[in-house]
Amino acid sequence: MSQDDKKCPYSHLTTDFGAPVVDNQNSMTAGARGPLLAQDLWLNEKLANFVREVIPERRMHAKGSGAFGTFTVTHDITQYTRAKIFSEIGKKTEMFARFTTVAGERGAADAERDIRGFALKFYTEEGNYDLVGNNIPVFFIQDAIKFPDFVHAVKPEDANEVPTGQSAHDTFWDFISLNTEASHMTTWIMSDRAIPRNLRSIQGFGVHTFRLINKNNEAFLVKFHWTPKQGVAQVVWDEALKINGKDPDFHRRDLWDAIERGNYPEWELGAQIFSEEDAKQWDFDVLDATKLIPEELVPVTPLGKFVLNKNTDDFFAETEQVAFSPANIVSGIDFSNDPLLQGRLFSYTDTHLHRLGTVNFNQIPINKPVCPFHTNRRGGYANHEVYKGKANYEPNSVDENWPRESPNDSGAFKTHPEEVQGSKLRARPESFADHFSQATMHYHSLEKHEQQHIKDAYSFELSKVKSEDIRRRVVYAVLANIDLDLAEYVAKELGIKTPPKQQDSLHQPVIASSKRLSTSSFPASDIKQRKIALLVHDGVNASSIDDIKIWAEAEKAIVETLAPNAAPVKSSDGNEIPVDGRQNGEPSVTYDAVIAIDGNNLEVFKADGVSKHYVLETYKHLKPIVFLGDKCALIDEFQLTKDAALFSTQNFKEIQDQFKQAIQNHRLWDREKVVAAIPA
Repeated sequence: MSQDDKKCPYSHLTTDFGAPVVDNQNSMTAGARGPLLAQDLWLNEKLANFVREVIPERRMHAKGSGAFGTFTVTHDITQYTRAKIFSEIGKKTEMFARFTTVAGERGAADAERDIRGFALKFYTEEGNYDLVGNNIPVFFIQDAIKFPDFVHAVKPEDANEVPTGQSAHDTFWDFISLNTEASHMTTWIMSDRAIPRNLRSIQGFGVHTFRLINKNNEAFLVKFHWTPKQGVAQVVWDEALKINGKDPDFHRRDLWDAIERGNYPEWELGAQIFSEEDAKQWDFDVLDATKLIPEELVPVTPLGKFVLNKNTDDFFAETEQVAFSPANIVSGIDFSNDPLLQGRLFSYTDTHLHRLGTVNFNQIPINKPVCPFHTNRRGGYANHEVYKGKANYEPNSVDENWPRESPNDSGAFKTHPEEVQGSKLRARPESFADHFSQATMHYHSLEKHEQQHIKDAYSFELSKVKSEDIRRRVVYAVLANIDLDLAEYVAKELGIKTPPKQQDSLHQPVIASSKRLSTSSFPASDIKQRKIALLVHDGVNASSIDDIKIWAEAEKAIVETLAPNAAPVKSSDGNEIPVDGRQNGEPSVTYDAVIAIDGNNLEVFKADGVSKHYVLETYKHLKPIVFLGDKCALIDEFQLTKDAALFSTQNFKEIQDQFKQAIQNHRLWDREKVVAAIPA
């Protein structure tokens, strides 16, 4: 027994069969920036064990929502790629999209602070093409060998399986403090991006660098983006907590309802396309998944748009059984040597073999290609194909050598002939060593209210960490290297001594800030599918409700009439008006705006504590409010401050345009300064 073994009650890290592991930080590559090697048995063993830790649900991305749609090419990029999916303007390809939370289990709530998976499957004539992305453009780690470690850290702690689907605990922040490559990603996961308003208003990113190959076999590097026409929107933290309690399936329900109503969500698919020579000039490595390319360096080139226009018929058969993999590409698209991507090429397929129980998961209808497929595989569990012919090997002479290899000039997929040189080693390239400059760039690119939300998120999360050493390490080793003001704020909130200034010694990014990183750069183009609550009591003015519904229908917004109970209310002229729900059962957090309808019932409204809470909560969450007629008196009654998203009028038509703009803006961030004193 070694001296180290005598000091520590635990043995060293080994493989399943007892062989010591010398390097658990880096995969084996051909040179520091080269591709992963198949002989990396420790990586393969580690990933294979990892994906089998949970039965039967996915280890990550367990809770999902899915929908079918159509991708349409809008721009000519044939000079960059020969992929037939992009071959001509107007070309349409059927597709399926799956949205997910990442850390939580299948029973997790929708509005938890988390990454959102956003995976696309295109059913092309060349085979299935999967673009497997997230709503955040970077990731926590640089090398796939660290993925099991990261997930083990963020998942519930083993002793008590707590907390579920949350990162506010010791093991997650311990990992972050000891793996500073995750620093950039934490600024995103602590930002508003991690608590989206709905799935229709999130961006998507391929995260990794891929290649495009044109008909002349010329290669270009590429990063994929998909941007919502609906604008990027989020909830505030207090609102997220209440949504999770009152409607934990809020995001699922919203996506389903929008498609059922014909308010089909739409995204623009785009790409940052650049050359190897371009990449060599930049102060970061495009193979590093913890880095993004600022759009000031490479603007996003539009490729097309996709519209989700059909809900699933069977959740299990489609959303639950769909199998994505970044390894599913088509001719004209290829991989880079990104070590996180390279590990995923093995791990995703291996996951499906385990989770779906068979090598024939490609024959499940949701995964089956629309083009013919011919393999020499036979049998296997759940095989549904009926094969004809004698031969299941190649070459053969008994079946006219069918199926056979594609000719070299057929345009079939071929890996780009990149020259690879280097020793077999486990190492990170020096170009991956900068862990903080893009985190600083991201933070400095945001609006003041977005920065404040990040400060508050770090403070909340770290306040849940029990270890003082971990808290201090995050503040001193991570936050102080991102932004000193950020570190000082969080340190004060945690009662930690102010950290020393460290920025002067850090690498400074060429792009100090990038406007397109702020959610304010992605406004909504309309108010389609935005939900408006009408608060009513007996004595309500029916004509006001009619005017608002006519206006909302033209705008494709959703209006719902909410009363003290589910019974119809009586209008001021004595007629019954049906209601869509109870104010106590349809909470304000599930709506985007509120209107207090006029009528001969001001005193009734003032005496209704639920209605008062509805208005105050909507105001606190920075959303638009309209007071009509006699309800204008409630502004003073509730001690509200007039602002650009609070309206009082005798006639809705007089303010409908301003109200629409306020709903498009989603929230009035300036109101945050005055709502702190309002009770929850």
